Amino acid sequence: MKSSLTTSQYAVILADVKDRILQASVRAARAVNRELVSLYWDIGGVIAKQQAESNWGDAVVEQLSRDLRRSFPDLKGFSARNLWDMRRLHEVYGSPDFLRQLVAESQPTVADGKTSRSKTVPKSTEKLVGSDAILRQLVAEIPWGHHLLLMNKLSDAAARLYYLQATARFGWSRNVLLNQIKGQAFERAVLEKKSHNFPLALPEHLAEQADEMMKSSYNLGFLGLTKAVKERELEDRLITNLQQFLLELGYGFCFVGRQHKLTLGRKEYFVDLLFYHRHLKALVAFELKVGAFEPEHAGQLDFYLNLLNDKERGSDDHPSIGIILCAEKDDVEVEFALKSKSNPIGVAEYQLSSKLPAQYKGRLPTAAQLSAVVRHTIEISQD
Repeated sequence: MKSSLTTSQYAVILADVKDRILQASVRAARAVNRELVSLYWDIGGVIAKQQAESNWGDAVVEQLSRDLRRSFPDLKGFSARNLWDMRRLHEVYGSPDFLRQLVAESQPTVADGKTSRSKTVPKSTEKLVGSDAILRQLVAEIPWGHHLLLMNKLSDAAARLYYLQATARFGWSRNVLLNQIKGQAFERAVLEKKSHNFPLALPEHLAEQADEMMKSSYNLGFLGLTKAVKERELEDRLITNLQQFLLELGYGFCFVGRQHKLTLGRKEYFVDLLFYHRHLKALVAFELKVGAFEPEHAGQLDFYLNLLNDKERGSDDHPSIGIILCAEKDDVEVEFALKSKSNPIGVAEYQLSSKLPAQYKGRLPTAAQLSAVVRHTIEISQD
């Protein structure tokens, strides 16, 4: 019987089968990785236990390595160095500091009827049921090479947990993880002071989530810019490198459009970049400023957010959020500019490269420290 299948129909079927094979291969690779890392975790636990109870030293681990390689000649990964790294894996993630941090991230609290995560690190983890299972599952989610990178590059428990969770959630490659560490994603997302009015403009539970969504600064080094540019060129570069920009923004951002048109009467207004955040369930408008922050920028964005809420906000969406991305900002000026704004607005700096040469880092006060001094001076003068 002659086939009536057209070339285009066959192409669709072929593409579907290839996609199924690719997805199955990815699932299989993930399953193999989970088993491998779980095995390494167990071996590391055995070595750590024997070191503590039987005083195992280098010679015993060397012997164990030789015996394992002799017994499993077709399997790689049982060198003495790798065995010590397995013990280190078990030691690093099983440390009290890391466990306390994991417990704090895993403990749900209730605020305004909504579930959020506790920010208070408990003093003891003894009563937490299932913490070992949570830890094992999380550790098994990312490849062995990623763990080596985290152990070699980081010493802080909170930072390790942040990058571990982010890698598992976003599926970062090893190179992307390395770039995120070098770009200080943890410090900018968690540690550095952020400039916004979220607590004033949003319910408590939503303000906390919005704060987690926003970074204090954004690393745009991937744009390859070495000199000042106009705002439209900056926007063009971000759109051209949209995938990397979305990676820098963080989890949950979905791109809606650039120069998004808003109409009021006969006038038209344009939002530089518009996103939707899946977990906040809110539109997020970015305004790009190649110069320093000015108070009128907040007024302009506040107006745009009013239009977005009135004309484009979904019936079950939360209030739209605005972020002004500028070359530099003064935290005190930002604080006063946002006090009177009813819509949630944040102000963040973008960085095209490291602000200070390596030899000067740590020797000069940070922008946050300088702002704190200025704020303190203002408060004293007002008393």
